[in-house]
Amino acid sequence: MKIPIIIQNSKIPQTLSIFINIWAITLWPFIICRGEMNEQTLNHEKIHIKQQAELLLIGFYFLYAGFWLYNRLWRRMSSQEAYMNIPFENEAYSNDSNLEYLGERKWFAWLSYCK
Repeated sequence: MKIPIIIQNSKIPQTLSIFINIWAITLWPFIICRGEMNEQTLNHEKIHIKQQAELLLIGFYFLYAGFWLYNRLWRRMSSQEAYMNIPFENEAYSNDSNLEYLGERKWFAWLSYCK
């Protein structure tokens, strides 16, 4: 099986858009998108695949939810602000236009995006 498995034109992201509007989502080993993905979006989601792998999946999901809740409840951010301040998203957004990033990315690079 080749990872990631890419699913485009799916209703899953829309269904999961409870707190924020989701265009694409990575749920190991799938990258699922509402429409057709461009290279930058695909690269962003592949960064999440690497993050999930290095945290053995469950660690990623636990920390992702924890960072969002911390930002939302403790730091009193809106849902969108809380999302944009998750270190995993900061790393992915900061590097999604660099299509060479995954080849040069260091393990646990997301830690440098913790605030």
